[in-house]
Amino acid sequence: MRIERPHVPAPRSGGTEAVVPRPGPVARLGRAARTAPGRLRLAGALLAVLALAFGALTAVQLNSRAAAAGRVVGSSQPLSQAAADINRSLADADATAATGFLLAGAEPRAVRERYEQDLRTASRLISEAAARTTSSSADLQELLSSLNQKVPVYAGLVESARANNRQGFPLGGAYQRYASEQMRTELLPAAARLSAAQNDVLADDLAQARATPWAGYALGLVALLALAWVQLALFRRTNRVFNIGLLAATASVLAAVLWLTVSATAAGSALERGEREGGAPLRALNAARVDVLTARLAENLHYVSRGSSSTYAKLWSTTTGHLWTRPDGGEPAGTLAQAQALAPADARATVDQALRDYEQWNQRHTAAGALENQGDYQAALDATVTAREADAPNTADAAFTSADRQLAHAAVLEEGRFRGAALGVDTDLRTAAAGVAALGLVAAVAALGGLGRRLAEYR
Repeated sequence: MRIERPHVPAPRSGGTEAVVPRPGPVARLGRAARTAPGRLRLAGALLAVLALAFGALTAVQLNSRAAAAGRVVGSSQPLSQAAADINRSLADADATAATGFLLAGAEPRAVRERYEQDLRTASRLISEAAARTTSSSADLQELLSSLNQKVPVYAGLVESARANNRQGFPLGGAYQRYASEQMRTELLPAAARLSAAQNDVLADDLAQARATPWAGYALGLVALLALAWVQLALFRRTNRVFNIGLLAATASVLAAVLWLTVSATAAGSALERGEREGGAPLRALNAARVDVLTARLAENLHYVSRGSSSTYAKLWSTTTGHLWTRPDGGEPAGTLAQAQALAPADARATVDQALRDYEQWNQRHTAAGALENQGDYQAALDATVTAREADAPNTADAAFTSADRQLAHAAVLEEGRFRGAALGVDTDLRTAAAGVAALGLVAAVAALGGLGRRLAEYR
């Protein structure tokens, strides 16, 4: 019986079957680029990626600027002004406490209420600022904690001065001067550092909100150049002038770039106007208000010490020189002069009136100093501050109070200017971000659709 063996194919040379390697991505890309349909697919992918990247990147940039603009209105500017108000309230409390000390038992209720309101305002603003300041701002938290601890200590010293003064004890004056020294050497420098730090935060947020989105512009330009190049290549190959899809993609990218330009320019312009008409004038005004209060404190403490120390006369001269000087007959300089120069139109008249009140106060201070030099301390004190209603309008205190009131009104106007310009900028930027992202998506879809019609011709 014959058994047939199954046929086994002869092995190929080398004893193994040859394996054909699969082409890599670069090779496949090169092969696709050698055919017209392949080049169209590559061009469509490139245009879609550029359009989507442009829309996404620009949206991220605009949203980042919107967040900064939102912080300006909702956080950094209010905290900056709160820090300035803490500084002013503490300075006003010290000046008012010295006024009450000079009036002793005849201290009007309004003077006492003003002092207490200043301390309540400072304490409230310190607590609010501490609650709104992030835990990462360790330096700010330390300043706020220090202020929060020292304000009650200062208030206790003032109460000791008041109690001793009402009983006729000379120790009252020492307590009052020591309390004021603590205010001027510890509390007010801490408040000034807090104000400077918050102003730096505000400046950083403003810079971020006003920054030009250069990366978005660059990617938009690249997308437009790529669209133009593809359309030109198609025209040379097909002699067809228009491709509706690519034209729509180009129009979408152009519209997105235009929207980006308008929104970024409008936001920058609004914030720049707010800074010019509100932010910068307000900071100058805040500095002038603290100098005015420091001058008032120096004037009062001079009489608390009964002229026994030249410290307060020097403090008056230094502070008023910092407020308003006219070097060599030239243009005035100083914080009050700067506040006047920067004041917007609707606040200029108010600051001008404050300046006239300050000049009158300076004249009355000089007249009181002349009375003191003649040896009439009580007449000099009465010309500075008095509880007699009939004489009160003619005192240095009345001129100071009027100047301070005018500066407070100007501060309200300037803060309103800033907020009015900056309010809504973040919303406009977020709307533009969403619009640009949507137009980038439309451009990608339109580009793919336009090239898809050309690809259909090869099937």
